[in-house]
Amino acid sequence: MSFKRVKQPKISDVIMDELESMILEGSLKPGQKLLSERALALQFDVSRPSLREAVQKLVAKGLLTSRQGGGTYVSETLDAGYADPLLTLFSSHPEAQSDLLEFRHALEGVAAYYAALRSTEADRKSIRKIYDELALHHESKSFVEEVRADVEFHLRIAEASHNVVLLHTMRALLGLVEKNIMNNLESIYPQRGHRSKIHGQHKVLMEAVFDGNPELARQAAHTHLAYVEEVVSDYGKEAARQERSHRRSELNK
Repeated sequence: MSFKRVKQPKISDVIMDELESMILEGSLKPGQKLLSERALALQFDVSRPSLREAVQKLVAKGLLTSRQGGGTYVSETLDAGYADPLLTLFSSHPEAQSDLLEFRHALEGVAAYYAALRSTEADRKSIRKIYDELALHHESKSFVEEVRADVEFHLRIAEASHNVVLLHTMRALLGLVEKNIMNNLESIYPQRGHRSKIHGQHKVLMEAVFDGNPELARQAAHTHLAYVEEVVSDYGKEAARQERSHRRSELNK
């Protein structure tokens, strides 16, 4: 009986697979600069030519980009799942914003569920860190920074789900979600009581994830988004009533 010779994989292919896994799992993020060639070669314990060959293959695949004299970066277009014109179209249509909130129910509910089941100690530290930042901006009423931290808080929970498809879907929608959150909070925050309640809902969600209770975590995500939907809807109705009253008063002058 004869046996086929087992072909050993090339070192550059092994490095390439490792870097691809890091990109897929979110350890390397779009736009992130890689360590220097020397540092990466030391980290992987490989020769610089092998590392260089792996990087060149990933550049050819569109996963990495090289800048002349400026290093190598994870491609910023990886999570560009929605083209800019479509993002603009979504942003300019109120009904699309409502649809996005509905979609966030499904996406963030699942993210919270699996984060409660799978989050590691490192994940929980990461979530706690961004929550503390969110709390700081909440106290100082730094609106733009609070929105940024709000978006990042939900993204960290998606990372803790350890579902790479879910994570990259969230990242692809990041710009749209950030605008959606900003629009919602601009409507909600001027109204008394809502701001503190929303901040409290973030804490409930975080604690459900930390307690390892998937159903409670999913419910906390749904409760949070349902509350935002309700308040935004009420605000829209009130704005419409005010507009009608204004038109009537103008006509009766």
